[in-house]
Amino acid sequence: METLQRLTRRQVEALRVISAKETPERGVALKAIAAGQGLSPPSALGHLTPLEGLGLIARYRGKSRLTEKGRRTLFEYQRHHRVAETLFGRLGLAPQASCDAAREIDLAISHRTVEEVCRAQNHPAACPHGEPISPCSDRKSGGGS
Repeated sequence: METLQRLTRRQVEALRVISAKETPERGVALKAIAAGQGLSPPSALGHLTPLEGLGLIARYRGKSRLTEKGRRTLFEYQRHHRVAETLFGRLGLAPQASCDAAREIDLAISHRTVEEVCRAQNHPAACPHGEPISPCSDRKSGGGS
């Protein structure tokens, strides 16, 4: 099972909050992560502990930072979500409805499946909201169509 498929929605949200709030000099305090998720600090901590165990975050002196693996996983999540959104958008769903539908599957689908869907959609450049979709791995290396 891929790392992304092991995560809960709340854990992905914690990664997003940390990514948005950390700086090169400083990690993010538990209280800020909790506030960013609308949770109490003990509830937020319950989502951070498994992330640390998976090597997605590092905690030091009460501050959390994304590891390189955490950054790659968050990037992969965004790609999964945007490719799924685009698929649903092409099926005729409005942008918000396509986003909602994508959230139902974006954590469950494998990287391989996302690559296949991306190729089948002729490598879309952006999701229905205009956010960029990174190229498929075969397109980065010059392969594929």
